[in-house]
Amino acid sequence: MQRPLTVLLVASLVLAGCGWRDSRLNPGNWFGKSRSEAIEPAQPDPVNPLLPKKNGKGMFARPDPEDLSVPIYTVSKLEVEPTNTGAIIYAEGVAQRQGPYDVELRDISTAEEEAEGVLSLSYRVVYPRKATPQGSEYSRTVRAALSMSKQQLSRIKTIRVSGETNQQVTRRR
Repeated sequence: MQRPLTVLLVASLVLAGCGWRDSRLNPGNWFGKSRSEAIEPAQPDPVNPLLPKKNGKGMFARPDPEDLSVPIYTVSKLEVEPTNTGAIIYAEGVAQRQGPYDVELRDISTAEEEAEGVLSLSYRVVYPRKATPQGSEYSRTVRAALSMSKQQLSRIKTIRVSGETNQQVTRRR
């Protein structure tokens, strides 16, 4: 009885020392650490205010609700945490002023990016209509998360979360 137990203990110690921590099979190593990249501010598309918008709806249809969300000022952190069913993408950002709500990670990937395995997300928030103080960075920090299945993650190699002034990028190892 002692010989099989000794062999089992030695085999488990040898297997534990084989580098499972750095293995590609370890779900904790699927995505590396994120890094910050600067982006240029987007220029709005020119719109002719004299031409009416055509939406193709009926005469009694309600108009679509107005999108009041704006990109968050700075994306400060991006993490991808593996789960049993896929992964959760956590993003943390700093708003320009206090009181942001309705925080959302919105998919803005183009067909070319999807073909290259890039998931582009826009970190969007809605600010109160009334003026609010700027406050400390801690009081302006907000967090958002997005859950993805293993099937959705299978074709993703890079995750990019963009704000107004920067973007965080993480890549699959």
